[in-house]
Amino acid sequence: MENADVSQIEVSLLLDAIYQRYGYDFKQYSQASIKRRVQHHLSRTSFDRISDLIPSILHDEEAFTSLFLDISVTVTEMFRDPWFYLALREKVVPFLKTFPFINVWQAGCATGEEVYSLAILLKEEGLYERSRIYATDFNDTALEKARSRIYPMERIQEYSRNYQKAGGKKSLADYYRAQYQSIIVDRSLQENVTFANHNLATDGVFSEMHLILCRNVMIYFDRALQNRVLRLFRDSLCYNAFLCIGSKETLRFSDVKGDFLDFSAKEKIYQCKKVQS
Repeated sequence: MENADVSQIEVSLLLDAIYQRYGYDFKQYSQASIKRRVQHHLSRTSFDRISDLIPSILHDEEAFTSLFLDISVTVTEMFRDPWFYLALREKVVPFLKTFPFINVWQAGCATGEEVYSLAILLKEEGLYERSRIYATDFNDTALEKARSRIYPMERIQEYSRNYQKAGGKKSLADYYRAQYQSIIVDRSLQENVTFANHNLATDGVFSEMHLILCRNVMIYFDRALQNRVLRLFRDSLCYNAFLCIGSKETLRFSDVKGDFLDFSAKEKIYQCKKVQS
């Protein structure tokens, strides 16, 4: 048996141990992506083989937490892909304005930068006061970071450029205060946000959503899990509501393709046309 095959068996055993011990299900994530992340984690430990991690994470919760953070990390930034937020502002917001109250689900919210980006956009469009944003992730450490509203100052110039390209109507500095080497996002942007733990691989629907954003999360899932998550989103959306996914993600080969219209194809914004029973 090739070494690559052996290491894949080790990864499978490790993921099964994580699921049985802690209840986190990574078994349907892209195996190539998970394997890269596990090997990266292994390189920072004293262990030689992936299988050596199994007894460590079974008996040491700190060891598990360290591994968990490495394999569940999500790259994010404020107003990531500014052209997407510009389309959201110009094309989707006019529809949202027709609803008396707006429920938004930001799935896989990671450390919250994109949640606060959305809150700023809704505030500038006069919709924030009648909106409720449900921001979910299965990583409690990431959620704690999101709730803190504290981010490194070193990225603020990049975030400010993104904000302006996204059609920002003010200065991004109006929405945070500087403290030492960090920025603290204005507390008002959290007033209508509910952060909650939710695992897309195992948990259920959020009903009556008008807008769901889950961008650059499903690229780490295999086809079966992508279909499960997309069905979850479809069943959570109102008729004529919107689903936004990442630039490298698609509904094209999914089970739910027929339930959505390409509302803004370039930005991967879809409109739900399925009437919920």
